[in-house]
Amino acid sequence: MDAAHTIGTGDTESVNDLLVEYGQWLDRQRGLAPITVHNYCWNVEQFLKTLPAPLQVSVSLLNAGTVTAFMVEYFRDRNTNSAKSMARSVRSFLRFAHASGRTSTELWGAVPVSAGWHLASLPKVVPAADLERLLGVAARRRWTATDRRDYAILLLLAQLGLRRGEVAALCLDHIDWRTGELTIVGKGSRVERLPLPAEPGEAITAWLVDGRPECTARSVFTTVKPAGRPLSPGAIGHLVAAACRDAGLDRIGAHRLRHTLATAMLRAGASLPEVGQVLRHRSARSTAIYAKVDDVALRPLARPWPTISSSDADSDGARGLARRWPGSRS
Repeated sequence: MDAAHTIGTGDTESVNDLLVEYGQWLDRQRGLAPITVHNYCWNVEQFLKTLPAPLQVSVSLLNAGTVTAFMVEYFRDRNTNSAKSMARSVRSFLRFAHASGRTSTELWGAVPVSAGWHLASLPKVVPAADLERLLGVAARRRWTATDRRDYAILLLLAQLGLRRGEVAALCLDHIDWRTGELTIVGKGSRVERLPLPAEPGEAITAWLVDGRPECTARSVFTTVKPAGRPLSPGAIGHLVAAACRDAGLDRIGAHRLRHTLATAMLRAGASLPEVGQVLRHRSARSTAIYAKVDDVALRPLARPWPTISSSDADSDGARGLARRWPGSRS
């Protein structure tokens, strides 16, 4: 077999077998949430597919050079978040490979660290006009069961700031219609309760009464054709993109709706702790990034730009600030 042959269709089963075992290790040994396990496995699959066949031999022969070369190539044209996600996943897989006896060397230290600084970026928000158009078009297009489902999901993302995984994990038992509350299973399997506003509540009701197919699944949001399969977080991201196309907008990531809600709350006078409470941040550091877009709080901190009055401009002191251009004559 040619050593340059990389793992392809014929080796898919062995890749899948390895990923299943890796996913079980993440679940049992690390206690990671299902969405996190899914993301790690997806990243590691990209890494494994670059290795020569057969897979078992390639993994056993892994060395620091191979790992570093893959990461350096992957970092090209990738944003910081994507690079960090892949680095975490490959580092985790190499720990698993060593713990399971597939590699004899501790290779996770060979994964380069992607440069990045905490709070270095600004949250990307959706302009108010675009958000209004997105929701408005979705509201007017509630002709089919899929439309009604997608509209309810958009409202949960935009008005409650839920993450994709939290929407996907929402079950029928998580809705308390009597008290008007939702039970949310968030990051780290944390269980929290949120008030359910009237508008998304009515949209969910419309989907459940006239849309959701009869099925054994307890998930609130399921597929329509084929019927009754729980929606994945990835599917929710795709339906947001489809709603953007219908509204004539550029693609908007589902998480940007969460950023947009936080920014709108600040501009309406909410405090950072209040924003953190709605977004269910475990640490105040997670909410701190929104301080950069808090125009109300930042405006008093802005110092006026220094200016020179006309009288100062005529003074000898001001004239002395002007340096002579090299080679010019006085």
